Amino acid sequence: MTATRTVRIGSSHGLHARPAKLFAQAAKDSRLAVTIAKDSGKPVNAASILGVISLAIEYGDYVTLTADGDGAEGVLDTLTELLTTDHDQDAAG
Repeated sequence: MTATRTVRIGSSHGLHARPAKLFAQAAKDSRLAVTIAKDSGKPVNAASILGVISLAIEYGDYVTLTADGDGAEGVLDTLTELLTTDHDQDAAG
């Protein structure tokens, strides 16, 4: 089963090192093939922190997530929550 979702980035400083690490680790932990693409760009492996950072994703950007395998919708639910949360706000508190 393949699931796809488009998400707007919620972290006020975009998907820099800390939120990118959280996101990539969650993608890796899912044990599914997950990709992330910015706008209509080329998808990269979502479990690769370097791949995710290389997309230069900023606050308000739209990304497309794709997960392939059993439980793909649940994985995208988790990853969507990570991307829409403002992790920079959490760090400031």
